[in-house]
Amino acid sequence: MSPFAARRARLAASMEPGALAVLATAPEVARNSDSDYPYRHDSYFYYLTSFTEPESVLVMVAASGATPARSILFCREKNVEREIWDGFRYGPSAARETFGFDEAYPIGELDAQMARLLADVPALYYALAHNPSLDAQVAGWLKAVRAQSRAGVAAPARTHHLLALLDEMRLVKDESEQALMLRAATISGAAHLRAMRAARPGMFEYELEAELLYEFRRNGAQFPAYTPIVASGDKACVLHYSANNAQMLDGDLVLIDAGCEFDSYAADITRTFPVNGRFSDAQKVLYELVLRAQDAALRAIVPGRPYSDVHEAALKVLAEGMLDVGLLDKAKYGSVDNVLAERAYTPFYMHGTGHWLGLDVHDTGSYRDLGIEGKPSRPLVPGMALTVEPGIYVRPAPGVPEHFWNIGIRIEDDVIVGEAGARVLSGSAPKTVREIETLMAER
Repeated sequence: MSPFAARRARLAASMEPGALAVLATAPEVARNSDSDYPYRHDSYFYYLTSFTEPESVLVMVAASGATPARSILFCREKNVEREIWDGFRYGPSAARETFGFDEAYPIGELDAQMARLLADVPALYYALAHNPSLDAQVAGWLKAVRAQSRAGVAAPARTHHLLALLDEMRLVKDESEQALMLRAATISGAAHLRAMRAARPGMFEYELEAELLYEFRRNGAQFPAYTPIVASGDKACVLHYSANNAQMLDGDLVLIDAGCEFDSYAADITRTFPVNGRFSDAQKVLYELVLRAQDAALRAIVPGRPYSDVHEAALKVLAEGMLDVGLLDKAKYGSVDNVLAERAYTPFYMHGTGHWLGLDVHDTGSYRDLGIEGKPSRPLVPGMALTVEPGIYVRPAPGVPEHFWNIGIRIEDDVIVGEAGARVLSGSAPKTVREIETLMAER
């Protein structure tokens, strides 16, 4: 529990002396009738507690003078009868001891305890406008405290957005987080490998999706980190395609964007490969262009360099390649600088080259340095985790060489910023033309 206790201590130290923070986990959500969707805890809550039961609330009280900081958990009571139906519950006493909280109470006591805990507290930190149910509860707690004003009890004078503090904390991953992310990426890489080995012309996209999900679960991953994309042929030009129901044809490329969640941490990997095991000449030209763009982006991941350099490095290579292969008219644009200035690349590349990664597949944290006037792109620091995912998507259009039509390619890896540069977590999934064709020839 030491990483979680250390995070709680860091949060308390960043709060006003004597202030109180409250953070609820995610609610259970009904799917239909008396069946719920598979439960997944709130990422912020898990980051501070590692506690995964629903109906749970964390309260942090910052140190003040000689009074130390405290962490308080509210959770479901121990209930042997309900455990017969729903499984094990810790209950407040065992949860306090197991997870290292200073105090723990039944969730049913939350309202009464909060009216007491908020009395004479200088400031309240909570997730403003994040959870309507909690917003209503907070309003009720404050009303209860204000009702005691004649007895000399004061309500918090200030409120702060708790998630802004946690976003910055979550942006840099500690060693325990990096180890979990490596495991998630390793499992996900094995799933992509399995899909390449299984692919055959005539199969349906959902058959490859089943191979991915099987590999995730058999290696201990609890969930896919997001809905997998298995997009063959022209469907690969749809960025968030999710139907996964088309038949894969001889000569198609298939783009698979899929990653698992392992112990709450996400992987996010994309590989694009030929269903029949051999790239056509046109497919190979564009694929190797995207691969060069990714290599340029990976080399831009250096501590101290702006985050935006990663995208700009990939973009420059892609723009130059689009001119060279005829996707963009050299006579019209003339140079890479003109392509970039006019954003002429956007019909073929319309998204960024990556995003933060962690407990959420699109993880928290600002991409800009909010502490500097003008908010420039923030510098990379060791421990940040991000994806690097350039792509190229060619839809039929006048002036676009026909042999490139309906080719969609994306190559994505998971990366930790290291002291010397990028540490790729997902390298087990083949991605060069030679690696892919060699692997698929052995099927």
